[in-house]
Amino acid sequence: MKRLCLAAGVSRAGYYRFRWRHESKPGDMTLRNQIQHIALRWPAYGYRRVHAELIRQGWKINHKRVLRLMRSDNLLCVRRRKFLFTTDSRHGLPIYPNLVEGLVVTSIDQLWVADITYIRLQVEFVYLAVLMDAFSRRCLGWALRRSLEAALALEALHMALRRRRPKPGLVHHSDRGVQYASLDYAAELQQHGFRISMRRIASPYDNAQAESFIKTLKCEEVYRTEYRSLEDARASIGEFLEKIYNRERLHSALGYRPPQEFERHLRRAQAVRRGQA
Repeated sequence: MKRLCLAAGVSRAGYYRFRWRHESKPGDMTLRNQIQHIALRWPAYGYRRVHAELIRQGWKINHKRVLRLMRSDNLLCVRRRKFLFTTDSRHGLPIYPNLVEGLVVTSIDQLWVADITYIRLQVEFVYLAVLMDAFSRRCLGWALRRSLEAALALEALHMALRRRRPKPGLVHHSDRGVQYASLDYAAELQQHGFRISMRRIASPYDNAQAESFIKTLKCEEVYRTEYRSLEDARASIGEFLEKIYNRERLHSALGYRPPQEFERHLRRAQAVRRGQA
């Protein structure tokens, strides 16, 4: 056999692999089909989130196999990478120190992060303000308007306050934009006992969680949709934030669970600990 392989110019290992090759098992086809369903439902998912979703569905599979199958089926997503800045920090309003540096977040309603971005419609630009819990990654408030005035950020804050009643001492972190530095916005935060925190100048990574959230929103919703009008954008983005991002999308920092599910498990665990105390 060694001489035959040498004469044919192939390795013995390759010859035996050729002899022992087998067609894909029915289970393999079922797995590929399920991976394709997940990739179609979540086009921006990488192989790690696809693997986590398969585990949640009861599959017992290695993440390397998922990567191999997604690569062979051309299902690995490619993301656009760019930074977009909408912050105007050249104003004479009060600037607050960065309280996030060194802060260890251990529970919900301890740190909220805020940011503003723009959304392109067919014939105009509109602006989106978001407010997120840094521990659970849940989007608590959002607002979409044609104007970049402070009322945009206030609308998102009011939505979050209707949903939550955090205790005084919560840290509200944002950039140095005029919307968050405005007297009306700062007064609203101080009225509820919030501690105001702002990122350092020219340091976008000080607000990395909010920036990451905006990137997820852009890649998984905005870049895939053509909005006809402000109302169309508000309905579509609202559905993504409330139904998909908060309730269904798996988050790697949460053990590949959606934010609302993560919060439910957290509250149950806290109730059990209180009952045992």
